[in-house]
Amino acid sequence: QVQLVESGGGSVQTGGSLRLSCAVSGYTSSRICMGWFRQAPGKEREGVAVIHSDGMTYYADSVKGRFTISKDNAKNTLYLQMNSLKPEDTSMYYCAAPAPGGRVWYGCFFGYWGQGTQVTVSS
Repeated sequence: QVQLVESGGGSVQTGGSLRLSCAVSGYTSSRICMGWFRQAPGKEREGVAVIHSDGMTYYADSVKGRFTISKDNAKNTLYLQMNSLKPEDTSMYYCAAPAPGGRVWYGCFFGYWGQGTQVTVSS
């Protein structure tokens, strides 16, 4: 059974930083693509970043140059380092792992989701 547990969210001021973590069980993270998504109230869930098993990474245009996705395969943990945060980054952030027939984004079919961690950026 795949389980994804996010942590690291919180409240920061504009320009601040946070690092989100996602503990993965039921999958070997080194062998799969994984990603981060976010969803603000009243908006659709959107892709933030994805990392493939070969280490290739892709980002939404809105976070390029500010966010970095990475994996620690020994710890089976996914990270999202978020710098230069803006109020528009305020959202619930979700870790995602692949499943057949899932939502495709940058070549990865996302079908497993964590419970989410809230990020709030104040001006």
